[in-house]
Amino acid sequence: MLFELVNDGRVSHLPSYKNTAHAVFTIARSEGLRGLYAGFLPGVLGSTISWGLYFFFYDKAKQRYARNREGKLSPGLHLASAAEAGGLVSLCTNPVWLVKTRLQLQTPLHQTRPYSGIYDAFKTILREEGFSAFYKGIVPSLFLVSHGAIQFTAYEELRKVIVDFKCKRSTVHNQNPDKLLNSVDYAVLGATSKLAAILLTYPFQVQLSVPSFKVMRARLQQRPSGDGVPRYMDTWHVVKETARFEGIRGYYRGITANLLKNAPASSITFIVYENVLKLLKPTIRND
Repeated sequence: MLFELVNDGRVSHLPSYKNTAHAVFTIARSEGLRGLYAGFLPGVLGSTISWGLYFFFYDKAKQRYARNREGKLSPGLHLASAAEAGGLVSLCTNPVWLVKTRLQLQTPLHQTRPYSGIYDAFKTILREEGFSAFYKGIVPSLFLVSHGAIQFTAYEELRKVIVDFKCKRSTVHNQNPDKLLNSVDYAVLGATSKLAAILLTYPFQVQLSVPSFKVMRARLQQRPSGDGVPRYMDTWHVVKETARFEGIRGYYRGITANLLKNAPASSITFIVYENVLKLLKPTIRND
């Protein structure tokens, strides 16, 4: 829930929620079912473009690193490929995620004229704030690349383990690894790799006092108030103000909603990706 991420308790136009369940029931009661789908179109658009570009850049990076290595990549090269893909995707899609954030944060209490839709949001932001506004929150987005890089590295390495295990149990020798895995395997791999990324990055966030970059990005992408002054000027301003008024807890707002959303979403994404890849491979070979 974006309201959980951006609400620092110091603004009147943002509703306050106790937890994820309270947020869902309050939004449904005050804004109806439609309120729960605010920002849905840019969200779908952003996810489609992001995942499409991510897999494209990731595959190209793996092909480049695999040259002269007999097609075998180490975990380090998988990590580098995923990080490279994530950085490029962030640069390409930040404007879409900014618009999604703005649309989801609109409430009847907001002091400025609401955006009527995704096109109006793009047009209004460009007119009122300039092109550079579309890249607010880009620094936290680039830091978040590390999470995706760990997820994809975990996915590739866990995939190798499952393939090796099934190869040993299979009675057919030299079987194509793609035929050994099914949709259940992809679902497990997708969810497990996402959880692995969360578990591996969370201790570093606590020990090094690194704030939640999702909170920082969401707060930077808020729409300026009626006088045109943005609530947060830059990434460092978000860090200082959040620590000052909310403490460490403020950096981890919305973590429950993110966990409930991301594990199933990751499973579905990899099921679709791997099965579509299976269907396309014969066509690519024939071409």
